[in-house]
Amino acid sequence: MNRKKSRSIDQNGIPWVWYILPALLIYVVFMAYPLLDSMRLSLYRTEAGVRSFVWLSNYIELFTRGELAVRYWGAFRNTTVFFIIHMIVQNMLGIMFAVILTNPKMRGRKVYQTVIFIPTTFAVLVTGYLWKLLLNPIWSGDFLGNLGLGFLAQPWLGQESTALPTVALISSWQWMGIPTMMFVAALQGISDDLYEAADIEGANGWQLFRYIKLPLIMPVVGMITILTFVNNFNAFDIVFATGTVNGAPAYSVDLLGTLFYRIGIAGQHPVAIPNPDMGATIATVTFIMLAVVSLFILNKTRTRG
Repeated sequence: MNRKKSRSIDQNGIPWVWYILPALLIYVVFMAYPLLDSMRLSLYRTEAGVRSFVWLSNYIELFTRGELAVRYWGAFRNTTVFFIIHMIVQNMLGIMFAVILTNPKMRGRKVYQTVIFIPTTFAVLVTGYLWKLLLNPIWSGDFLGNLGLGFLAQPWLGQESTALPTVALISSWQWMGIPTMMFVAALQGISDDLYEAADIEGANGWQLFRYIKLPLIMPVVGMITILTFVNNFNAFDIVFATGTVNGAPAYSVDLLGTLFYRIGIAGQHPVAIPNPDMGATIATVTFIMLAVVSLFILNKTRTRG
């Protein structure tokens, strides 16, 4: 009798597997199968309409040969910088805002939470277009000059030295609300007894954060780090919205997502012929990297009993 109940989840005795089967089928058909087929495709090469098995030749070419390798490592470097800026700006400010917003003495917390979260509700294309207008010196030069800030009227998105940090800061501004709200929820889940005990011991604000708040929210820190890492190494829309998928100027904003699009879908200029095999290779390398790093971060930030 107990064994029968363990295999069902309702009074009619329906096995639990029937409840997850639809979701499992959708996952296999639309996620697992395309992923595995992409990995298989990365082991082939098509020449003159004939597809042949080449084992790891596509990976060797991607990492070591010619212009493709230069573009890949450049995109990898840019994506790493893109991620680091997000971690420093978006997530560190998210923790700071969360600590401030969970202060019981602060008034108007709901208003500030709403203001911080509003940019996340904007479409990325709308955000990119608005910031392109704001950062265009032709549109904003007179306004900034009247405020005595004429030195800010520069082509931030058109200079190699500033284009990538500018796009990363725009993205950080838009998505800062999500880690902030997650940190707020984590901090609100900490027991008041711990705060009272720390107050009795005479702990100051920094000690309270360093030894009580931060260790207890580390699983959330790890989860947000993973989400930031995965989203940044798949980023495409913000570059498309603020510029072009060619990584202009001079590939300074070329990310792994835009490189994959150009190689595997749109095709490289001047002859725009897509290369699905090499696109699958880039996608497979990115997936393996995301999986390994995500598992590492999850292991390092989990709470150990």
